[in-house]
Formats: sequence, structure tokens, C-alpha cells
Amino acid sequence: MNETATSRLSIGAFARASMLTLKALRLYDDLGLLPPDYVDPASGYRYYRPEQLRAARLIGLLRQLGMPLGRIARVLDLEAQAASREIAGYWREAEAEMAKKRKLVRYLENYLEGKGQRMFEIQTRSVPQQKVLTVQRSVQVKDLPGFIDRSIEELQAQLGAQGAEQEGAPFVIYHGQVNEDSDGPVEVCLPFCGSVEPAGDLRVRLEPAREEAYATITEAQCEFPGILEAYDAVARWLVRQQRACWLSPREVYFADLKGSAPDAPFCDIAYPYRPL
Repeated sequence: MNETATSRLSIGAFARASMLTLKALRLYDDLGLLPPDYVDPASGYRYYRPEQLRAARLIGLLRQLGMPLGRIARVLDLEAQAASREIAGYWREAEAEMAKKRKLVRYLENYLEGKGQRMFEIQTRSVPQQKVLTVQRSVQVKDLPGFIDRSIEELQAQLGAQGAEQEGAPFVIYHGQVNEDSDGPVEVCLPFCGSVEPAGDLRVRLEPAREEAYATITEAQCEFPGILEAYDAVARWLVRQQRACWLSPREVYFADLKGSAPDAPFCDIAYPYRPL
């Protein structure tokens, strides 16, 4: 047996040295994260080099941070400084996500116990029938803000290209929940006057006349899960007033999406309603 062969570690020895399970090593091999140095053609047994222990330990530590395997693959391809920056960037994202979840826990506690409810002024209005240019899509929660911004820009550009004029604030209709398990669909609508031909996945339709109950919130209050408090406030008002929502709830963005102060009025949370 040559020197290279004798210096190799069996998969069992490598698992013990790296503190990874045999199952994990097989998975990392299948994904191309940590392929063995040699596979016996007769037995299929895997062998590793001692130098691979560094990568194995790094993978194990990154998994303890909760880093997805696809992102770990990116880290393994980087030089030390770049890899360190990538890990730091991932952890900033993880901490931001954890902060959001802490807020969600507080919201759920208040929701279940019926306390700490923020006060919103609920108003009503009559909205006439609107001709709208729309785009509708199933959207994951992480992609929702970008989808809304891009869609409004796309709809406005299409109106301009066809010589039509925007007539009213853009609004976003939630035909289903958008969360970790549900993806809407979500419909972005832009009211207009003039003539517009549908293009691609953009379509033209009529949004019926309706009565709306709504709460106005600031840009800062749009952040999840705080925005849920506004939805709850309007929904409670409907119950008290013996009204029923008959069209999907929507967010009406009457302010500049990119130039508003955090504490300035920014958006209406609106429920179209009818008497029970």
C-alpha cells in the first residue's frame, strides 16, 4: 500500500475525528460539499485525507449556526477573509430575523391575552368602481417587499408607455395569507384612466365600487409583525359594527414608497365591507 493510501482515514475514523455522523458525511458527499478522497470501487467504502478535517469541522460549526448547506458551499469556496465576511453577513441576517421573531412572540402574547393593543383610528370611505392594471403572483414572504416595489414600477411604466394616466393610489390585494406556509396570491393594482392593452402577465380589469373601513399607518408601522395590529384593529371594528368583509383586504400605498419619513402617514389597511 502506498503512502497516500496509508495516510487516508476510513469514513468511521474521519467521522470520529470530525465529530460528524456517518449519515452527515454521506449527505455532504452527495451534495458535493465534502467528497471523499477515495472510494473503494469494490466495496464503495469512503476514505478521507486528514487535511479534509478542517473543512469538515467548519461545516459542522456552520451547521450549528443554522447556516443552510447551499450557503456553506459558498463559504467553502472563499478565501479566509472573504469567508469570514460571508459568515458575519449571515449572522447579521440571522440576528435580524431573530429580532423579528421576538416581536412576533410579543404580538402573539398580546393577541392571545387581549392586552397591549395599539389604538388606531378606523375611518370609512366610499370608493367608486376603478379600472386597474394589475399583476398577480404567488409570492414567498421573503420576496414580498421586492415584488410590491417592482410591480408598482412595472405597472407605472406600462401606463406611461401606452399614454394612460394613473388615477389614484396603487394598492395591494391579499387573496390569501403570505407566510412561511402560504404564498397568497398577491395582486398589485394601479388605477388608471385612458386605454391600456394587457401585456405579458399584466392584465386590465374593473375593481367594483365598495365601502371600505381602513386604518392609516406610518412607514415604520408597516414593518412585520407590527402591521398585523392594524389589520386586527380594522377586523375588530367590522365585528363591532356588524359588518362583513366581502372583498380581500388590501394595503393602499398613497405615499412615496422610497421617500417617506418613517413616522409619516404611508399606507391604509383597508377592508371592503357590507352589512351582515
